[in-house]
Amino acid sequence: MWKEAAKRLMQGLLVLFVLGTLTFFLVHALPYGPFQDEKAVPEHVRERLEKLHGYDKPLLTQYWLRLNNIVRGDLGSSIKVMEGREVGDILMQAFPVSLKLGLFAMLIAMAIGIPAGVLAAIRKNHLLDYLIMAVALLGICLPNFVIGPLLAEFFGRHLGWFPASGWDSRDPSAMMLPALTLGLVSAAYLSRLTRAGMLEVLHQDFIRTARAKGQKESVIIVRHALRGGLIPSIAFLGPAFAGTISGSVVVESIFQIPGIGRLFIKAIETGDETLIMGPVLLYGSLIVIANFLADLLQLWFNPRLRSRNAS
Repeated sequence: MWKEAAKRLMQGLLVLFVLGTLTFFLVHALPYGPFQDEKAVPEHVRERLEKLHGYDKPLLTQYWLRLNNIVRGDLGSSIKVMEGREVGDILMQAFPVSLKLGLFAMLIAMAIGIPAGVLAAIRKNHLLDYLIMAVALLGICLPNFVIGPLLAEFFGRHLGWFPASGWDSRDPSAMMLPALTLGLVSAAYLSRLTRAGMLEVLHQDFIRTARAKGQKESVIIVRHALRGGLIPSIAFLGPAFAGTISGSVVVESIFQIPGIGRLFIKAIETGDETLIMGPVLLYGSLIVIANFLADLLQLWFNPRLRSRNAS
């Protein structure tokens, strides 16, 4: 098991290396740079700025210096968006907002998706099952940049139940619409995974034995079926949480939330290479760690998978 875990960890580090490398060269391939503004910058000023930030060096030299700094934990300073501020400090200030939004979104996803999947499995091939799966498919197909404005317009502006935009960490109602926008997609996937896992468990022999002994159906579902039926959903939660946080880029812009997503978009608009690299590596690390934990969870719950890897 630990050998397989070490292998997955090395794969994750390789993914981060490739991700950082691609991001660096793609940013430098942009037709504009951080020193090109709406107002014309004198040539001698631009050259001095490029020399100050190391942009006068060959591209491979810049890449090597950037890689060394990242390995040492130095993400550099923002060149344009928050000029002079350390990228690490910027991320530490904005990440708690994105993290809180992601946690709230996952709570909504679990509160909706898991019960819906269980109900669909219990009522297999009935109207309720078809209705839940149809709504889940709709949730998967609709992107959050469509769901978000619709929720803001209907529940925010039309009904006035929740704020249509803005952020107040002390006011749960301000988080409801953006969290719901993020959580609905994960809820759709969770409902389908929960249904599939529950159906597999409900057809096993120990469930038939429990029914033959006269146990109530509710007891069979809660005490026996849920434990095994939720394993696919549990394995999905880690990557889904990381994906929810990284997917908040668009949602934060729609609802004017001061998280990493808005900073990331501003960094792209201005060509701020160091501020682009920071969120990319942070999001990449979250997804790698979440997948790593999900793999460990699967190895722990599935003895057959452990024996297969050992052989």
